[in-house]
Amino acid sequence: MLAAGCGSGPSLENRGEVTAPPGDSKHLVVGSAGFTESDLLAQMYALLLDEAGYGTEILSVANRELYEPALESGQIDVVPEYAATFADWLNAKANGADAEPVGSPDLATTMKALRGLAAPRGLTVLDAGRAVDQNAFAVAASYAREHRLRTLSDLGRSGLKVRLAAGDECVRRPYCEPGLKKVYGIDVTGVDPKGVGTTQAKKAVQSGQDQMVLTTTTDATLDEFGLVLLADDKHLQNADHIVPVVNRSRAGSKGVAAALARLNTVLTTKDLATLNREVDSWRRLPEAVAKRYLQDKGLL
Repeated sequence: MLAAGCGSGPSLENRGEVTAPPGDSKHLVVGSAGFTESDLLAQMYALLLDEAGYGTEILSVANRELYEPALESGQIDVVPEYAATFADWLNAKANGADAEPVGSPDLATTMKALRGLAAPRGLTVLDAGRAVDQNAFAVAASYAREHRLRTLSDLGRSGLKVRLAAGDECVRRPYCEPGLKKVYGIDVTGVDPKGVGTTQAKKAVQSGQDQMVLTTTTDATLDEFGLVLLADDKHLQNADHIVPVVNRSRAGSKGVAAALARLNTVLTTKDLATLNREVDSWRRLPEAVAKRYLQDKGLL
């Protein structure tokens, strides 16, 4: 039923859905994209909404191409998203795949663009939290100690030659090889196409075959491979802060916004990485991990 509903989605000409007063349905469907971090965030959203008196259920949908139309149509009411990535996705959907990206390293600029794109689709983007899941680069801890590296600028100044384990697209993406060269002056000698944050890519850096790996700021397994992140001190990466996105006609109320905003005051990037590790490495259930975290923070 979800797939059938997503096939058409709501009509943008139906301005009543967009301009009507924000809705406050007492039973809300929280969407998850089906990977660990999204599952954890969906569980936390549901628990906070339950605490605020809403009834909730969680629906896992494999990808954005399915869950975003379901969010527009009201089959899903709330979903955790990433500000810059979602802004660029909606921009491409509205203006074509070749549209100039609107996501940027500046959160305020990114949020303004995102809200402008979301509103005509009947979506409301709530305030961004402190936690950020953006692209990041890691090196072996021993390598960082040997060369006194804490930031990507340090690596650029070092003059070291760097072979980078990443995805195929890294050679052309501005946040990856071209950006590392242009913004930081890093001597990237080549890209080893082992994927983004994969076990194979991390092992290549661990063994010294490669010197750096493209991963994310909430990667839960870096310690297991003896890797550390280098700080993006010149802000090459876009502002992919965690943001709740809601269907305005069903979940656009102040009550929903207030319930979810409580998470923004506590959840950090480091916290999210730790929670990911509890699920991925310690094999704990996302619901149990989410509940314990919220209880520890005094939110339940």
